[in-house]
Amino acid sequence: MLLMTTGLALDVAAELRRAGLRDVDDSSLTRALYSTDASLYRVVPDVVVRPHDIDEVMAVASVAAATGTPITARGAGTSIAGNAVGTGIVLDFSRHMNRVLAIDPATGTAEVQPGVVHAVLQRAAAPHGLRYGPDPSTHTRCTVGGMIANNACGNRALGYGRSADNVAALDLLTIGGERFQAGRDVPVDSPTLARLRDLVGTDLATIRTEFGRFGRQVSGYSLEHLLPERQFDAGSFMAGTEGTLALTLGATVDLVRTPSHRHLVVLAYPSMAEAADDTPAVLPFSPTACEGLGARIVEVFRAAKGPASVPDLPDGGGYLYVELSGDDAAELADRGAKVVRAANALGHRHVTSPAEQGVLWRIREEGAGLAGRALDRPALSGWEDAAVPPEHLGAYLREFEALMREYDVQGVPFGHFGDGCVHVRIDFDLDAGGGHAVFRDFLFDAARLAASHGGSFSGEHGDGRARSELLPLMYSPEAMSLLGRVKHLFDPDSLLNPGVLVDPRPLDADLRSQHRTWDLGMPSARPGGLRLVHDDGSFGAAVHRCTGVGKCLAANQASGGVMCPSFQATRDEKDSTRGRARVLQEMVDGRQVTGGWSSPEVHEALDLCLSCKGCLSDCPTGIDMATYKAEVLHQTYRGRRRPRSHYLLGRLPFWARIGAPFARLTNIALRVPGIVHLARWVAGVDQRRGLPRFATRTLTRELGERRGSAGGKRVLLWADSFTEYFSTASGRAAVDVLEHAGYTVELLERPQCCGLTWISTGQLDAARELVGRAVEQLHGYVAAGVPVVGLEPSCLAVLRSDAVELLDDPRAAEVAGGVFTLAELLARDEEWEAPDLTGRTVVVQPHCHHASVLGFDPDLALLERMGATVTRLGGCCGLAGNFGVEKGHYEVSVAVAETELLPALREAPAGAIVLADGFSCRTQIDDLTDVHSLHLAELLHRETR
Repeated sequence: MLLMTTGLALDVAAELRRAGLRDVDDSSLTRALYSTDASLYRVVPDVVVRPHDIDEVMAVASVAAATGTPITARGAGTSIAGNAVGTGIVLDFSRHMNRVLAIDPATGTAEVQPGVVHAVLQRAAAPHGLRYGPDPSTHTRCTVGGMIANNACGNRALGYGRSADNVAALDLLTIGGERFQAGRDVPVDSPTLARLRDLVGTDLATIRTEFGRFGRQVSGYSLEHLLPERQFDAGSFMAGTEGTLALTLGATVDLVRTPSHRHLVVLAYPSMAEAADDTPAVLPFSPTACEGLGARIVEVFRAAKGPASVPDLPDGGGYLYVELSGDDAAELADRGAKVVRAANALGHRHVTSPAEQGVLWRIREEGAGLAGRALDRPALSGWEDAAVPPEHLGAYLREFEALMREYDVQGVPFGHFGDGCVHVRIDFDLDAGGGHAVFRDFLFDAARLAASHGGSFSGEHGDGRARSELLPLMYSPEAMSLLGRVKHLFDPDSLLNPGVLVDPRPLDADLRSQHRTWDLGMPSARPGGLRLVHDDGSFGAAVHRCTGVGKCLAANQASGGVMCPSFQATRDEKDSTRGRARVLQEMVDGRQVTGGWSSPEVHEALDLCLSCKGCLSDCPTGIDMATYKAEVLHQTYRGRRRPRSHYLLGRLPFWARIGAPFARLTNIALRVPGIVHLARWVAGVDQRRGLPRFATRTLTRELGERRGSAGGKRVLLWADSFTEYFSTASGRAAVDVLEHAGYTVELLERPQCCGLTWISTGQLDAARELVGRAVEQLHGYVAAGVPVVGLEPSCLAVLRSDAVELLDDPRAAEVAGGVFTLAELLARDEEWEAPDLTGRTVVVQPHCHHASVLGFDPDLALLERMGATVTRLGGCCGLAGNFGVEKGHYEVSVAVAETELLPALREAPAGAIVLADGFSCRTQIDDLTDVHSLHLAELLHRETR
């Protein structure tokens, strides 16, 4: 790690280490990683501490108090209002203090550490028929401590309440060192709480008239919980204080019974305002959730995932999801019918399939990321969480849309309409002249509008740096004075998350620039670089696609996702897609990461990127870290000496072609221990890795000698370099399968490489030349209507995606639309008779590029058509081309394989077929197991002989 030499950083870090803290990090890389959360704000901390236990948290507080250093507590860093960034010490609870300590079914409670992820708690509670009620859209990665800090609610707050409503007890620590318990049935024996009760007693009238006026009034401190008639519930009061009063050491939270059935009614309206108007009509039927979603967000999801990705929905410009839950399906259906009769919708649909419900909820959960891409320019947070009483929601939305027109900005509203809470991303242009002033003026006007409807500036995200300055527009001077006195009582020196809620920073201070035209002094069309066609050629715009929502931090494999393999293995923020994007953003900013393309921080963050492209499909904001890594490597090493592995592994197809005549001799030589050891060293390959065997006869040579004509439909089998020089068996099998299906199989007279290994190592000049030749050769077939079938997913993905980034040639896009996987071709062939695999189990490891670029649904459909029982694995195999064989990556490569692939192979039933189309996937399986895996072509060939 790279240490900074600023005196304050080193002094505080040294004091923390002397105090016994084990995980103290003041490297420039980590400080860059933690400089932002999911908001628009950037504040670089002096040091990051990841405490292991309560004693370490207490030690941090002691050091902070003694040195006058601020502390900002952080969970998953998904805070949208700038609640989790700060100077001084950032205290990250998610690394070590992340366990469920106990589940008590008798009392319906769970005892957890503050850094436990919401989804982990749900999994622990599920065997008892219980669940934690609040469920934010970030439930796969947000922490319970962070939820309590912001008083998070989520989609089902109508049924289960807010975080504040689900607090049984909190274990808290003041900056002064007092540790105390607070909760519903916890006796008040804390001097601090006793003083708080006395303070509240001096102004009960203000609290009764200004706080807790409706369910989503989250702005400010929720003082209503401290009223005598609420039994001075200090635990619920602490929810939503955003870490400004005390540090949470642990929590006991309420659990609720999981319903047996859920019935989802989707109601369609001409616009979101009409959907809002109708919301009060459906609330009497006791929905668990009532969510609003704009049609534009649905369309962005459909465009990204494909036409078949979205279940059928009635036509409309806006939707209400009305979820009914219970244990009697018939009663829910009857209640659903009543909802439809009471509503004034254009159309409706009852959805009872859990799978379809899951897809619809996924679209809603990815709303923040999708909304950021639904407009012509990126849409940003800032004013994204206002709430008004539901009966005012329609009028508020119309006036809010008028306000956006007045400022010439756009946004796509969505959110928790049943609670009157509206989320929206707005396309502020912060980099434009006067952009910050427009942002500031808009937020003040939006705040006045929300206040005029009796609303709250925050409905669940907290006020943070985005809205704290606005609170005097919502509360009286008396109420504001009371908030200040509460803060001073707990934190007299303002060391806990300063600048938030009380004595706030200006809302336009600390905004991070979007740098949408950044080019490090070079023209946007950089020599030899990628075109970045989706970001107008701007690397700055590309990396700022990441808004910090943190989906990459989730365990995505359970849903077939890929992103982000190395983070799944290391759980280190720098190895997440978000972490890498943050470091690249800091490189663009140039203040914290100052070395440009060659910055050590940048290369450390990208080192464990497998270039899997999982983020391209899984990240809701469309990050493509593999492309960014290729660009960084290209710009860093252009005209300079490269690592050895770039010259050998990065040009493997070239060496395979040169060595093809000597393949048999090479294979024999590589069995000799001394020679193979030297070969690995020269190539930069880890000594624990096996080396692949070269085909003794290339595919083109073999098929040229034995291939006949089936006299039917034409198809071109593209012999990529891996199929041509290494894995010829899949090529031979594919020819037999296609000829059996009635095709006349053709090959290029001279095999064409796509340049994949050159791209992944950033040798983009050569890659452009190679893929250009491939496109030129293939275009004639595509233009003539001859389908081109590729067998290696990573190479086919180059033609489908990377070629367009490398070539300013319209033929590249035409070729991208004319190349197919074997499954895609056969799936659209109505005459092809699929073999019968009924009763057979197939364990499938999709290649990362297959899942993220090409799409794996046709393969699944094909296997299901054959009657197989399919187990689809998520995540990456861990080899990922040259990544897993390079020296320094072996342990991570194996750890990635252990997240999904290797356990699945160990648990697979006897006789299961293991399917892996990717050469790297089959190589990893061969290297780490005694399992034999097949390409789809080999399976089909075997079953049709």
